[in-house]
Formats: sequence, structure tokens, C-alpha cells
Amino acid sequence: MQQRIFLSFGLGLALAFAVSLGVILGRRLPMSDRSSVIAVTSELLRRVQDLNQLVTVRYVIEKVVLLEDVKWYGENRVLMVVHGHANAGIDLSRVQPQHLEVKGRSILLRLPSARLLDVYLDDRRSQVVERSTGLLREFDKDLEQNARRQALDTIRVAVRDSGILREAEERARRQLETLFRAAGFESVTFKGE
Repeated sequence: MQQRIFLSFGLGLALAFAVSLGVILGRRLPMSDRSSVIAVTSELLRRVQDLNQLVTVRYVIEKVVLLEDVKWYGENRVLMVVHGHANAGIDLSRVQPQHLEVKGRSILLRLPSARLLDVYLDDRRSQVVERSTGLLREFDKDLEQNARRQALDTIRVAVRDSGILREAEERARRQLETLFRAAGFESVTFKGE
């Protein structure tokens, strides 16, 4: 009786192991028939899209911003040191089924172009260094907000000129290649949009 239970347990364990291995390999390795390729492609597409905005480069920039409003009867001026962040990467939620081709253990992905995903100021680290209002002028409450907007525009231009988009695309390709190779693909190819 004890031997029969042990044998049943052993067969059950072997069956569970075989099913688990089949599930793992079925998910990991692309199959060769058309229906399996479609299933694997749709699963890969979902997983790629789930990455959403893949931020691959973050720049931190400090800028000094001077904004003046000079009139003949006086001036308003604000001098700020702003601490900004710029995040660049690829919006993978834009990848569509036609952008992904799977053939055996090879995958081709047409990537969307890298772009600035987010540019913002760190308000805790940004500060007004000097503010002055002329004798005949009223305090301009919008001057500081205008200086912040100018700082954001300046940061956007500076990071674009620094090559952040090229760097973001290169890093995204490396990260995605690592992901696909870990999924069992031997050949990973990327094309631009």
C-alpha cells in the first residue's frame, strides 16, 4: 500500500514537472507553426506595450534664469536658480502588431522614435535668488511663473542639443535586446519608425 502511494506520488510529481516544463518552454520559445507564432507574438506585444514609457535616460540640469520686465517707469526682475529633470525614452504603448515579427527564434521590432517623455522643475531645489520691483512698479506675481516656464523651455532645448534622444534610443535597444534574449530569442533586430 505504501509503495503504491509512493509510486502514485512519484508519477504525479513527474507529470506536474512535465506540464510545468511544457508551460515554461511554451512561453519561452517561439513555436514554428503559424497559430503558435500568432499567440507568442500577441503575448510579446502585450508585454512590450506593458512597459509603456520606457525611460532610459534622465538628465539633471541646473540653470540660472533671469527674467526682467523693464518699463520707462521702473523694472520688475527675478533671478532664479532652477533644478530641472528631463526624462527621455520610448513610448512602447505605441507598438502595434505590425511592428513585431517573430520567425522561429528571431524577432524584429520596429521601435517608435525616442522622445522627451517628461521635463519638470524640482521645486524643492529651485529657488529665487533675487527679486526686485522698481519704485513706481507694482509687484508682478506672474514674473516667477514666467521665469519657471522660460527655464523649462531652456532645459528642453539644452537636452535636445545634448543628444539625449539618440542616447535614449540606444539604451532602449540594449534593454529590449536583453529582455528578448532572456525570453529565448537568438536573433534580435530593431528598425526605426
